[in-house]
Amino acid sequence: MSTTSPVEKLRESGAVSTITQAVTRLRAPFRRNTSPLSWVSRPAWITLFLAVAAWVVGHILGWLELVVLGAGFLAILVVSSFFAIGRHPYEFSLRLREGRVVVGERAMGGIDVRNAGATGSLHARMELPVGPVTARFALPALPPGGEHDELFTIPTERRGVLVVGPVRSVRGDPFGLIRRAVEWTEPEELYVHPRTIRLGSDSAGFLHDLEGRASKDITNADLSFHALREYVPGDDRRYVHWRSSARVGQLMVRQFEETRRTHLVTALSTNPRDYDEPDEFELAISAVGSLGLHTIESESELSAMTSQRAISTLGPRPLLDDLTRLEMQRQRGSVVDLARVVTRDALRATIAIIVCGSAVSPHQIRAAGAVLPAGVRALAIQCRIGADVRAHRLGAVTVLELGSLQDLPRGFRRLRT
Repeated sequence: MSTTSPVEKLRESGAVSTITQAVTRLRAPFRRNTSPLSWVSRPAWITLFLAVAAWVVGHILGWLELVVLGAGFLAILVVSSFFAIGRHPYEFSLRLREGRVVVGERAMGGIDVRNAGATGSLHARMELPVGPVTARFALPALPPGGEHDELFTIPTERRGVLVVGPVRSVRGDPFGLIRRAVEWTEPEELYVHPRTIRLGSDSAGFLHDLEGRASKDITNADLSFHALREYVPGDDRRYVHWRSSARVGQLMVRQFEETRRTHLVTALSTNPRDYDEPDEFELAISAVGSLGLHTIESESELSAMTSQRAISTLGPRPLLDDLTRLEMQRQRGSVVDLARVVTRDALRATIAIIVCGSAVSPHQIRAAGAVLPAGVRALAIQCRIGADVRAHRLGAVTVLELGSLQDLPRGFRRLRT
């Protein structure tokens, strides 16, 4: 006489497919509702699966213990759901003391909570996403109209843009199976600017080395006289040279050599192959920011760029905001291609500074200098963490090796001497 094993009974009855279909139907409405305001945790789904499986298998095999176990799991889920039921009678406001800080500074903020309901509220939780992590705070019971303030600090160890918020109130069971969250505020951006340093007038005099120098470009109005030419309708009569006109019998006007004003161009390499470590890239961004701030404060013309795009130079804040968003991007080009971008996009440059890491070879720097237009003062800042500041020549390029941001003013004082 043959007996049917429990496994065969389960297969014959189709219990496995029944369990799978039941769990799928239960999860379907939650899958359609992708909102983070209401969801069931993964442990809850596991508990539900075990409850259904134990109940079905227990009935098929006639095991009362499994039926009781399944009923117990279901009872846990039902009781847990009661913790998430109820209104959230709150009013929340999120405030950041300032939206922009420098790397290493602590950003301060606060959450103001008010019970806007007609009855007292029970204990709950608050959640505040800050970038990739979420801070959690206990929310005490509040009487009608009661208020609660929660202060917090945000560590800013790395440059970047942190999304703070939205603030959520959370109600759920102690086991974390079922929870209900309500978002109350809009997310806010916190800019963690790179460190910068003031160069000072004594260390950045090279920016004005070309100030007032005459170039080979000819213009109709400037300071450095070049030659005389025949009058053309539309010329400014203030520049007519009357004595020469009387001598030759026709109007002659003066021409001038155009005076070149300082136009600094900083070109930052964002290729990870040009840097031995991420800290070199952060040092490079800080160097570009320091040079840019000095140039803007001195009211000289400034252009900043990478090989992919231009960097905003409309003012100190747009410059630092744009540098804060920069990340390294894998690319095929080298600093030579970066120099070609400078040649193409900065036609009136007087000083071009290529900022890169220690992985760039001397041959590449020399080749980049050869690509830059003639008459442009070529400089390269090569970031090498911990290195002593020193300057040397590679072809047409003056290379400044930079080991720390504090060495930047001293490095430019050496370039001026």
